[in-house]
Amino acid sequence: MKPILCSQADACEMLAIGRTKLSELISQGELESVRIGARRLVKIASVMRLAEVESDEQTVGA
Repeated sequence: MKPILCSQADACEMLAIGRTKLSELISQGELESVRIGARRLVKIASVMRLAEVESDEQTVGA
């Protein structure tokens, strides 16, 4: 079974962004996350969706 959640650090690495930008994207609803205990985990599907949108926008603008 593939993981469906990742740490904030992993999400930052996947998107090549910093923690501040990640927090901004979560608060804006661009990325979905869940809190489990003290940890906030990011849904990998939302990371992939965001990457697709960003990739499509760059292709269209080129």
